[in-house]
Amino acid sequence: MALLSVLTPVLAVVLCLVIGFMLVKTRDTETKGTPKADSRPWADQDLQDDTVITSREEEDGDWVDGGEEEDLAHVPYSPPRYPEEKMLERSRDFYTLLNQRRSVRFISPEPVPREVIDNVIRTAGTGPSGAHTEPWTFVVVSDPETKHQIRQIVEEEEEVNYRQRMGDKWVSDLSKLRTNWIKEYLDVAPYLVLIFKQTYGILPNGKKKTHYYNEISVSISCGILLAALQNVGLVTVTSTPLNCGPQIRLLLKRPANEKLLMLLPVGYPASDATVPDLKRKPLDDIMVHI
Repeated sequence: MALLSVLTPVLAVVLCLVIGFMLVKTRDTETKGTPKADSRPWADQDLQDDTVITSREEEDGDWVDGGEEEDLAHVPYSPPRYPEEKMLERSRDFYTLLNQRRSVRFISPEPVPREVIDNVIRTAGTGPSGAHTEPWTFVVVSDPETKHQIRQIVEEEEEVNYRQRMGDKWVSDLSKLRTNWIKEYLDVAPYLVLIFKQTYGILPNGKKKTHYYNEISVSISCGILLAALQNVGLVTVTSTPLNCGPQIRLLLKRPANEKLLMLLPVGYPASDATVPDLKRKPLDDIMVHI
């Protein structure tokens, strides 16, 4: 009995510790993956692929049924067919053109004809998309005050990225490219092209339409846009302004179904522009022929 009386307080303490551990574990499990309200994670939470519509989103609003849309007529398609020699010539010429493309951070303020920009955007809009939903919006900004506001938003977030989020290794890897959070070109470039992905469409009757593979579709369109800019002798640097999307979307008065995917300053290269002396991988390193 004496031994039992000594062990009883010890057992009570152990039991309390076990119960406390179980309660903490349960709380951690419930909150796991849920960021704090004031946290600023590296991942851009505003840029998530919403191809899969959740049950809550299905209940929120009236979604169009695929059967409601009209049948689409099919028409003959006869693109030009070139002789093999011409094909080789065109393929070499196009490769030579695009192999000259570089990310340029030194952009001239010299004006660029608006019609050229319009045609470049038209070209980007020819990209393929899931179920031909064309889930992209290109916002072209030339207003100096709006450009400066965008710069302020981007630089504020980029400084946090470089100082806190990215880590020493990432910052070190970028040092050879001489990049930092100062984005002077956002003020200097005659145009900023901001590409938004539409996570879903809104029809004239107010119904919502699913946009399949919206992020992949818009990314392909961005690639075509880069090629179109190179074709007319303009330069840009691809910018993915992490954690800037919500602020920029509100600044530009874009609807909630649009998420910022990419930001491109566009113009002629500055007369003293420089680029890193980078080399591209040879064909054998990027292609597997089976």
